[in-house]
Amino acid sequence: MTSSTDPARRNRRETLRLLGAGAAMFGLQVAPGSARAQGETVLTEALVLRDPDIPVAGNIAGDITIVEYFDYQCPYCRKVEPELRQVVQDDGKVRLVLKDWPILGPVSVTASRMALASKYQDKFLAAHDALIGVNSKLTEPRIRELLGGAGVDVGRLDRDLSTNARAIDTILARNNDQATAFGFNGTPSFIVGKFRVPGVLTMAQFDQAIADARKAAAARKK
Repeated sequence: MTSSTDPARRNRRETLRLLGAGAAMFGLQVAPGSARAQGETVLTEALVLRDPDIPVAGNIAGDITIVEYFDYQCPYCRKVEPELRQVVQDDGKVRLVLKDWPILGPVSVTASRMALASKYQDKFLAAHDALIGVNSKLTEPRIRELLGGAGVDVGRLDRDLSTNARAIDTILARNNDQATAFGFNGTPSFIVGKFRVPGVLTMAQFDQAIADARKAAAARKK
């Protein structure tokens, strides 16, 4: 897990402890010191799980949503990506919402803004896969090269960046406000169903978190 301040890794025991405790159901607990008004504004189910401004991967009609707060330069985000996608594919009933949280410097912000701008040509998921799937250092020229190779029209991308700058920056600000209100300390961090799960998970731990989220959802319906 990459911290918003210093790089750090949660070990497996800590991650299992968080899962075993059920983590924290969102909407009921925000970070200490967070303004109540802010928490109420950004931690709604609609904005966390079903933000209309962020394209959905996986099964768009799935019964459980996983939200990932990530940074394109975070090595742990890159590492967990293929396992997360495999879990989503194998399960078949999971919505995956990918929320840019660029906390590792200006290049991270540039990558996030370009990826979000690509959604205006229906290429967000292709852009995301291209940027999260590399192991090399990102620079703006490298980002442009990767996006072009993923089929993104880079010329149009620049125009969309300019035209939709305010909307893109609003998404990034909202993602940051949510991650902060949840008390996340770094990337990657997840919401699984309605539970807050900080840190890197294995495939087995994702499966368990999804099962727990389904069980909790079923219990609420009784």
